[in-house]
Amino acid sequence: MRTNKSKLAPTHVFVRRLIKSIAFSGILIFSTLVVGVCGYHYFAGLTWIDSLLNASMILGGMGPVDPLAKDAAKLFASVYALYCGLILVGATGLVLSPILHRMLHKFQIDEQDFE
Repeated sequence: MRTNKSKLAPTHVFVRRLIKSIAFSGILIFSTLVVGVCGYHYFAGLTWIDSLLNASMILGGMGPVDPLAKDAAKLFASVYALYCGLILVGATGLVLSPILHRMLHKFQIDEQDFE
């Protein structure tokens, strides 16, 4: 049986890791939003503010606001919606990973406990 003898990282190290994860998730979400705004503006011909609204709604999981008339816009919206779903899962994982890592380390759960 393998045990982990290393000490728990200090709180300031944990907070720094958590801030890094949140910042990276924010950058990932912001860049995804920029892609959505540009895509809706280019493919659907929406104004910038309407593009922002539609991209934000898709990214938040609510769905599009404006009806899309062009096939290219519909294809973009479909791909963008699937991509946003993956980004949401990934960003959640990025934010939760330092917290879960600290919990597992604190309770010293071995890998064999999961098998």
